[in-house]
Amino acid sequence: MGVLGWVLVVGATLLALQGLRRRDQEVPRGSGDPPSIRATVIAPVKGFDEGLRENLAALASQDRDFELIVVCREEADLDPAAVPAGARVVFAGPPQEGTAEKISNLLAAVRAADPRSEVFVFADSDGRVGPRWLVSLVAAVQEPGVGAATGYRWHLPARPDFPSLLRSVWNAVIAGSLHAGPSATFCWGGAMAVRRSTWEKLDIPAWWVGTLSDDYRLAQAVRHAGLRIAFVPEALVAAEDGTGLGELLSWTARQMRITRFYNAKLWKMALFAHVVYCGSMVAAVWLWSWLAWGLLAVQLGIGYWQAWGRVAYAARWMPEHREWFRRWHAAHILLTPVGTWLWLWACVAAWAKNSIEWRGYTYRMHTPAIPQQRYHEPHDAAAGSVRDRPVGGR
Repeated sequence: MGVLGWVLVVGATLLALQGLRRRDQEVPRGSGDPPSIRATVIAPVKGFDEGLRENLAALASQDRDFELIVVCREEADLDPAAVPAGARVVFAGPPQEGTAEKISNLLAAVRAADPRSEVFVFADSDGRVGPRWLVSLVAAVQEPGVGAATGYRWHLPARPDFPSLLRSVWNAVIAGSLHAGPSATFCWGGAMAVRRSTWEKLDIPAWWVGTLSDDYRLAQAVRHAGLRIAFVPEALVAAEDGTGLGELLSWTARQMRITRFYNAKLWKMALFAHVVYCGSMVAAVWLWSWLAWGLLAVQLGIGYWQAWGRVAYAARWMPEHREWFRRWHAAHILLTPVGTWLWLWACVAAWAKNSIEWRGYTYRMHTPAIPQQRYHEPHDAAAGSVRDRPVGGR
């Protein structure tokens, strides 16, 4: 145990020091407003999420030429009172076997999109976008060599209890990694833009049918074509809902289980790093040495420093939530070591099971490309039906 303990303590310190070499890079977002091209914003809905009305209203209030499509499987999945005036509603109907319901809904919305739209922008109904969310994403996909643009979520719970804050800490590690290089490693489906011409050239529907993850598959298609993914900090999205401890454990495991199937390299790297980090904490106690404690202090100090940098970065690009960051930044940073153990749990739990439960479905994932789906309840909505509402000047 002595030799292994020192290997873990020294290895974790070296990993932490290596993280200091990273340099944040700003993604070009264009100068001023993007070209006056029309965009279609697509927001899939399933049920009655907390803050749904406000979240859709934030999407509808974006300041540029666009149409907003709210899409779901059937009428029972939508609260009509939450749909902003001027939005269009698409009912996609039952998904094709083996294809996630969300992907089926998104494809139906793209088919229903205004033919004049040159950019497709995808949102999540449980996130609150900022005022420059759409402008920045559309600008980013105009850059040469960019196949897709993405933002990411920041959990800013309105009721910041322990599980909700811990989810924010866990999620912030991913958000912080996206702006560490010239190209993001993946897209996030709640803030994702692609030009229509790129969509058609790469044949994104062929990448999506028979799969579970819209964003990972889009990222694979973009990278396969030799294009890059632009991270757009102005497209950071606030998620203000809370969570309980059980839901937190289930949610983090589900995120990493999807990652294991759709980006195995990323999952393996995360698993290795957090085995080393958590193992070093245990080893430092076991060794009971001033040197071991000193190396652990270096590791934790670097972790706190990086956590402070992530929070400061998010606060800079989400000025409308400055008060939340002012009140909770210290607690957010101090929970970093607990977040490290939650990462270990999520990575190991992803290894232990080959299925996920989400929104009333069980998805059994046998290969990265074709998850098998089992329906929990029958539906008979007509596929692809569209209800239009007045565009309202957009």
